[in-house]
Amino acid sequence: MYGARGLSVLGFPCNQFNLQEPGNNGTEILNGVKYVRPGRGFVPNFQMFTKIEVNGANEEPLYTYLKKYCPQTSNTFEADLLHYAPIRVGDVLWNYEIFLANRQGVVMKRYSSDTNPLDLKSDIENMLKMKVAPSRKLEKKRMLQQDRTENKIPLE
Repeated sequence: MYGARGLSVLGFPCNQFNLQEPGNNGTEILNGVKYVRPGRGFVPNFQMFTKIEVNGANEEPLYTYLKKYCPQTSNTFEADLLHYAPIRVGDVLWNYEIFLANRQGVVMKRYSSDTNPLDLKSDIENMLKMKVAPSRKLEKKRMLQQDRTENKIPLE
């Protein structure tokens, strides 16, 4: 729907949530989606990557970056269903959590796993209408937030 306008959807399988992604490689994971859940020959129309860890000691740096710029989607964890350590505030809480980032990689918004992807329509359209480069003011604000986080500078 938005691919012609520059939107790309990227999928990163993860087994840290109740061990729901047991496939060892891309072929096993794709076969699980195609024949089991949701099944009926379903093939995703987005790029699927190899299985990664999105939280914990071995989390993928991409997810460290994404989580740094967006608040968590909930204040509760189902710790008995999580298979990683340490558990931190801001972690991805469950499979299918969504991050929306612009063409420059600036994270715009984060959505909980129970968000209907169709509900992202207005946010996607607004993002695609934005200028190609983020404003200097937005970039300066983001860099200031990063400095405060890394250097523990108190908010004024």
